[in-house]
Amino acid sequence: MMGPEYAEVVRDFAEFGVTAFTTTRAFGTVSSASTEPANVVASRWDAIRDAAKAAGVDRLATSHQVHGAAVLEHNVRWHGWLRAGDADGHHSATRGTALGVTIADCVPIFIAHPSGAVALLHSGWRGTVARIVERGIGAFVSRGARAADLRMHLGPAICGKCYEVSADVATQLLGLPQSASRAVDLRGLIADHARAAGVRQITMSPLCTKCDNARFFSHRAGDAGRQVAVILASS
Repeated sequence: MMGPEYAEVVRDFAEFGVTAFTTTRAFGTVSSASTEPANVVASRWDAIRDAAKAAGVDRLATSHQVHGAAVLEHNVRWHGWLRAGDADGHHSATRGTALGVTIADCVPIFIAHPSGAVALLHSGWRGTVARIVERGIGAFVSRGARAADLRMHLGPAICGKCYEVSADVATQLLGLPQSASRAVDLRGLIADHARAAGVRQITMSPLCTKCDNARFFSHRAGDAGRQVAVILASS
């Protein structure tokens, strides 16, 4: 859908007819808090929608992200761009809806089923503590899918060497008392939670938004910009 300069593409879901990617710094920020003119930022969202339309998908679902654990279910009774209220995850049981979340250092969690059902989650430390990944998996299971049949990819995010958190946050993440700040691997924790929920096919991007700051925006590196992660199953 986009050249390698502008997007990090997930290859894991191609046989399902599912496309997934995370934009890069070269694509530009998609944040409404950008100091760039609003029409410039809006043009990038238009490019995302155009890419989805080229794949035969005319619905794009996004939301106001709040670092929570709510996962929205999307049906096929609407067209265009949906900007929903407070939520950090999206699930579509049928093909034809593109899902998007914005990220800087948080983890974009892509999930796909052979049927074309897809989910996309935004998980920072709060979302990880709240087990948003379990909510996302549960959205498939509640519709009859087996967790063992899902494929999951954890996209570009801050790595375990760069992500240092306070003792209090580390305690919540690790479930054990911590006496000092320490580095935590969010993607590793999320993968562990997913395996415990029954997912067996999990891949992880080797890219870190802070280590690879020339390619991605990173909040910890001082960037105000945001990437967008997108997943869609062509109709």
